[in-house]
Amino acid sequence: MLQQKSKLAHFFKSASVIKILPIALLIIAIFNSYFIVNEGHVGVVKRFGEAKDQQNPGLHFKIPFIETVEMIEVRTRKNAEKMASSTKEQMPVTVEVSVNWTVNKEAALDLFKRYGGLTQFEQRILDPRFRSATKDTIPQFEAEQLIQDRASAIQGIEHRLAEEMEGFPVIVDNIQIENIILPQKYINSIEIKQTEKNLAAAEEHKLERQRLEALRAVNTADARAKGILKVAEAEAQSILLKGKAEAQAIEAKAKALKNNPLIVKLTEAQAWDGRLPMTMMGESVMPIMDIRNANESN
Repeated sequence: MLQQKSKLAHFFKSASVIKILPIALLIIAIFNSYFIVNEGHVGVVKRFGEAKDQQNPGLHFKIPFIETVEMIEVRTRKNAEKMASSTKEQMPVTVEVSVNWTVNKEAALDLFKRYGGLTQFEQRILDPRFRSATKDTIPQFEAEQLIQDRASAIQGIEHRLAEEMEGFPVIVDNIQIENIILPQKYINSIEIKQTEKNLAAAEEHKLERQRLEALRAVNTADARAKGILKVAEAEAQSILLKGKAEAQAIEAKAKALKNNPLIVKLTEAQAWDGRLPMTMMGESVMPIMDIRNANESN
């Protein structure tokens, strides 16, 4: 009797599980029938492990239990490397470099098919080529050049890496040399040399300033002398013009008197003070005597 009851309970229990199982599978299928791609990513849809297509940010649907989704970041990523190398004069140097790179959004599916994801691409493709480009470029520069002209070294690495990464579905840009570590003895010698250069530059600046001040003083004196000369020339020219004007006036007056005797008589009349002359001479040889005194005595 107890055995029959136990079998009956087991039957009902199995029946309940059978009824619940489809419902559970349906719920799981519903939750696995859609996916969301966040901004800055691309969703690569795989069907039975084979990459089929890619989806842009937003809500999308997939076949439950058959399709899965891998997210590929298409925002700018940064890789940093610290590596030992040597300068052109065979001096040991350690450089810390970084590179920014971005997956070409339209080629995310191709990248996943060829390399399996971003981590694999970095480890197998980008990082080795980045290290190679850096180690090939740094020995082309002397230590002092690396410190004073870091931009040229960066351009060299960029050019070499661009050649190495040609044809890959990524964009590589903004390479930076974050730090350059040289032997301490060399750093000390550079500091001393730079100090000497700064002192020499300061002295040269001082001499140049003195030269400019002297030149300014000479220019000022020259301008003042030219000003005085201009004034003197103007005064001389004024006197000359005044003299010419007076001479021309006299000459004109003389010509007028010569050509018109009436003007001479008019001038004499204007100059007469109303008194008769005390002695007059005629055309004869007989003198004309002054008789005013005789009249006064009579």
